[in-house]
Amino acid sequence: MSNGVKSKLKRKSRIRRHRRVRAKVYGTAKVPRLSVRRSNKHIYCQLVNDEKGITLISASDLEIKGKAQKGESDKSRQVEVAYLVGKLIAQKALEQKLKKVVFDRGYYKYHGRIRALAEGARAGGLVF
Repeated sequence: MSNGVKSKLKRKSRIRRHRRVRAKVYGTAKVPRLSVRRSNKHIYCQLVNDEKGITLISASDLEIKGKAQKGESDKSRQVEVAYLVGKLIAQKALEQKLKKVVFDRGYYKYHGRIRALAEGARAGGLVF
């Protein structure tokens, strides 16, 4: 299988996975959607009210002090930082009196940094 065909299949699988997740997940004012976005270097998450189309709270690894230094690309360190971001979003949500959320992993598979963020949010007190 050539590289072009393989990348098209990966993209189609990713789009299919995203549609499947988003068809089931919807955020409200009382139970917002915890949306996750990751890049190769960073991870971001936000609580979204889909009824009004607004972001209620956001957090990212850019807010974490003492994260991996520039040039350090240790994957286990990225997982640790994702866990801390989950705890940070949970802390911000509890300050706004939001305890229950629905988790939107997007088109990402539930493992690695996405799983660590979810576990950190649960450890921080969010219920989903």
